[in-house]
Amino acid sequence: MTGHRVDMVGAGLLPPIPTALLNGAGMGLMRPLGFGFESPERPAPHVDRRALAEALATANAGYGHGSAAELSRKLADPSTRVVVTGQQPGLLGGPLYSLSKAVAATLWAERLEAEGQSAVAVFWVATEDHDYREVSSALFQTTDGPRRFELGEDPSPLMPLGMRTLGPGMKTLLDELRQANPGDRWAQWVDRLATWYRPDARFGEAFSRLIVGLLGDRCPLMLDSMLPALKSAQRPWLRRLVEERLQIDEAFSAREREIDEAGFELQVEPSPSASPLFFLHGETRRRIEWRDGERIGLRGQPDFERPVEWLLEAIDENPSVVSPGVMARTALQDATLGTSLLVLGPGEVSYMPQVAPLYSLLGIDPPRVLLRPQALILASHQLDKLADLKVALEELVLPEFDLDRTVSRGAEDDLVAPVRREIESQLERLREVAAEVDPNLAAPWEKTSSQVAKALDIFTQRLAAAVARGHETRRQRLSDLRESCRPLGALQERALSSAHFPGKYGDDFAASLLDQMELDPRLLQVIAP
Repeated sequence: MTGHRVDMVGAGLLPPIPTALLNGAGMGLMRPLGFGFESPERPAPHVDRRALAEALATANAGYGHGSAAELSRKLADPSTRVVVTGQQPGLLGGPLYSLSKAVAATLWAERLEAEGQSAVAVFWVATEDHDYREVSSALFQTTDGPRRFELGEDPSPLMPLGMRTLGPGMKTLLDELRQANPGDRWAQWVDRLATWYRPDARFGEAFSRLIVGLLGDRCPLMLDSMLPALKSAQRPWLRRLVEERLQIDEAFSAREREIDEAGFELQVEPSPSASPLFFLHGETRRRIEWRDGERIGLRGQPDFERPVEWLLEAIDENPSVVSPGVMARTALQDATLGTSLLVLGPGEVSYMPQVAPLYSLLGIDPPRVLLRPQALILASHQLDKLADLKVALEELVLPEFDLDRTVSRGAEDDLVAPVRREIESQLERLREVAAEVDPNLAAPWEKTSSQVAKALDIFTQRLAAAVARGHETRRQRLSDLRESCRPLGALQERALSSAHFPGKYGDDFAASLLDQMELDPRLLQVIAP
């Protein structure tokens, strides 16, 4: 799709830390992690993944993954490089970037394979998380515009997603989606969604089946973070996160000072007593807090207090009761998988400098971090409209895009520009005359000139709106394109559900992503299904 790209860095569409890293700055804050792709020269980290690979073969076959056995055999080989990405199991596939991450991981693994290195992609499904609000709704474009479909209120606050079923509201939601987008294609797609998103299905299971169903044999291995084989592999690393808690806190504090001195904001707010771990207490997942050096507590449970040895014994007996938070998840993930390439989104890259010290402290082989590609789905007829309207794609996706000003651009310039130039000329003559009469009039002149310019700007905006009303067809076409690119004000892939696009474009949509996606992280690239 040459020509249909936006430079995300140049357009200011990325957060400060990813922007700096893509410009070659701030690399020291990532140490010991690398950033950006380089063909690996060192051997793959030597990690025994045999038990995990066997469990993944079984789980992924259950998701319908046709290449589960082959990919799992490769994963069991310690010489195989592992490309890892992941996300929470959002409703109906989560936002489009969840699917984009899976595609990117596959493409990076295929690139390594093309270079002669055995590689396999793994998608970490974060089922241990308990943020129900983030995963319980999905945004679709409907015949009446953007609409959010929701499962309803949280029935069990703090319960991990992997322990939850979707519930009876799922059937109602799918019925509403079918009615909101009538037609045979949508009806068939919603029927297919219903086979994965059953009321009795769990979030992670349904999510994994959907991603596998879309990407087929080229799908990464889907790894549920609550998989017993994975939790067993995490046991020694969970112990070390507890045993070396004091050194970890010191390392985090030192890195936070470096980030602050470099002029960046911390993405994860530090809390002196908070550990990077959670404990499953009954059906609630609560933050573990360090108390008095040798004791622990649970956030929200003031009467709960145990010696640290109790926590270590719990990890030995049943590691599934302890899970990592954001400050430990990637390191734990990379320790157990032996990650070579780690594909992350802009927000995740932003907090990796805070996480990075864990790798050296725990002796984990550091992967190279890659910023995921950014995608925008526009059909060929939408691209034709954009060309006809003579509006640049970069302008259309910016947050500050002014619809009225863009619609009336030509007429506004013709009407206002000559008058503005004449007023500015007359004001300049007035300044010269005033200066001869009294030099002290310079400041009042500046104030008057500023007020005139501001008033003219306000009038120009009103004129633009009036002209735009007279060009309603052009305005509507631009408005529709803008809504496609930034539904409800957010970039498309951060807002619209992954499941929206197969319903709109058909079964070949995922193939379009796999075939057209480029791996350059600077680009917002158009995918034409």
